[in-house]
Amino acid sequence: MGINISQEGKGVTMTALLWTPSEERIKNTNMYRFMSFINSRYGKDFTEYSPLYEWSIENIRDFWASMWDFAEIIASCPYDEVIDDPGKMPGAAWFSGARLNFAENLLRYRDEKIALIFKGEAQDSIRMTYSELYDEVARVAKSLKEMGVKAGDRVGGFVPNMPEAIIAMLATTSMGAVWSSCSPDFGIKGVLDRFGQIKPKVLFTANGYSFKGKKIDSIERVSTILKDLPSIEKVVVIPYTEEDPDISSIPNAVYYRNFKSNDPHIEIEFEQLPFDHPLYIMFTSGTTGLPKCMVQSAGGILVHHLKELMLHTDVKREDKIFYFTTCGWMMWNWLVSSLGLGASLILFDGNPFYPNPGALWKLAQDEKMTIFGTSAGYISAIMGTNVKPSRDYDLSFLKTLASTGSPLSVEGFEFVYREVKGDIQLSSISGGSDLNGCFALGNPMGPVYSGELQCRGLAMKVESYDENGKPVFNKKGELVCSAPFPSMPIYFWDDPDNKRYQAAYFDVYPKVWRHGDFIEIREDTGGVIIYGRSDATLNPGGVRIGTAEIYRQVEQMEEIDDSLVVGQEWMGDVRVILFVKLAEGQALTEELKKKIKQNLRANTSPRHVPAKIISVPEVPYTLNMKKVELAVKKIIENQPVLNRDALSNPEALNYYKDIKELQEN
Repeated sequence: MGINISQEGKGVTMTALLWTPSEERIKNTNMYRFMSFINSRYGKDFTEYSPLYEWSIENIRDFWASMWDFAEIIASCPYDEVIDDPGKMPGAAWFSGARLNFAENLLRYRDEKIALIFKGEAQDSIRMTYSELYDEVARVAKSLKEMGVKAGDRVGGFVPNMPEAIIAMLATTSMGAVWSSCSPDFGIKGVLDRFGQIKPKVLFTANGYSFKGKKIDSIERVSTILKDLPSIEKVVVIPYTEEDPDISSIPNAVYYRNFKSNDPHIEIEFEQLPFDHPLYIMFTSGTTGLPKCMVQSAGGILVHHLKELMLHTDVKREDKIFYFTTCGWMMWNWLVSSLGLGASLILFDGNPFYPNPGALWKLAQDEKMTIFGTSAGYISAIMGTNVKPSRDYDLSFLKTLASTGSPLSVEGFEFVYREVKGDIQLSSISGGSDLNGCFALGNPMGPVYSGELQCRGLAMKVESYDENGKPVFNKKGELVCSAPFPSMPIYFWDDPDNKRYQAAYFDVYPKVWRHGDFIEIREDTGGVIIYGRSDATLNPGGVRIGTAEIYRQVEQMEEIDDSLVVGQEWMGDVRVILFVKLAEGQALTEELKKKIKQNLRANTSPRHVPAKIISVPEVPYTLNMKKVELAVKKIIENQPVLNRDALSNPEALNYYKDIKELQEN
């Protein structure tokens, strides 16, 4: 059992130990093999994760040099030095002198093993081997080059999570062009807010996508988008929901099958570029203004992703790895890097509850999935159905379940071990699009404790800062990273003096990355508890509270379907406002309000008890299914919300306007 010193000083609570890997499983992990590699190279005798982690943050150069060799990074020129200054943040130069290509590293396997398995919501699975993938990328890359795309140009994807999205990305990056993608469920303004800033030369799109059994057209939206996106010289349309869609309304449009070269036996000319050459442009959610455009380096993403996938997720050639994601979320980029390890990627497009709530578990069964990645929101939603995955499906091949997007509740942890599989690594992970990776994540050699992420990532000097900017254990604080890491953005797009970059992460603690999450680092277990966004912090009476603590208690009540918490400035202080979406047939009676308050007082603290509890018909979410606390806070404080297109259900914000109760004591 782990010991948790409570924030309110109420004493000690016990954290349940849910799973411990067998000795055989430990010794078969990539992490164990890497540990042996470090022991041999540096004369160490590490047998557990914790001392390896401490060594990795104290020896940043040696760690990343070892990771480079262990992952067998393909480079045409070796590096001169790992990092110029480990104390420089931001701006440290990584692996200077090296020349490499991201796509070449992901296409190192060119055999007949299955690379991609694609399941459309209403379609049978299709498969593509590594040799077929290489051939497709070669054909698309040749056509891009012939139309004048070169290193540094931007190529956009407005595409479902389908093989052609990966092919287009690899073709783009093979020549040093920069890839950026949005999910096709983005609204017109959402796409223009992103692509309008970076001005792509080519756009890959599908004619539409499927959701809940309906075919949704993308052609009309693309036609409208192009009117305000004059940089686009060619639109490559992938027929998906119909074989020959009418693309006449799209200027400079061509079918994907006609765009790719028909020349036989094409070899890809992988452009050899510096380690810090731009690879991806990722976007923030953009709920409070124009999305920030974060430019990330080819080498930085490559070595960082391979570390997380090889060591922390234990991906091997024989694995079949799945993540429920769209091309608008960083988990897509993360998943795709598994190609560099020769695994089979399982892609899914559609609604995860169609034709029934067991859809993804059936996919896991049918494809013999070994690594199942999803969001905490999905697990919570499954808990509200009658699906019991281990009872209803054969999950004998499943070894790891990964969860991210928001903090996974203790009940979510317990559900996984009770209803999914008793012998599984539950890898709850947390990071962000900013770094295209994780600060805290899984350790396949270590135990899983209820409610805890297993560990801080190797060579990620993650700390929890108290209100005085001092590192603390067993206490809630700000998530910071106090040493550089290679996947940090190299710059923000159109930010020549780096002012926005500096303000985004380094305005509070100079030379220390402040991520904007509340965390607690457990001294006894080495685990991490995530409490939610610190920029959505509640500060009643000057005491910092994470919203996740309230969600955990409220959303396990059968009367509550969903909830949202904000802090409202009131009478010189902040008061906690709880919005609840009631379960079907429920009413927000005084009795239910009393029950909610008693529940929060008993299981958290008096500070967590809301001043107001208000019923709403809907909770707003971003397109990546994160609750939109800041936008609601702006609404109730009569401030403008500038970018509603960043939301999956922007109309939900209307329910939070002019609520009379919020003007009363």
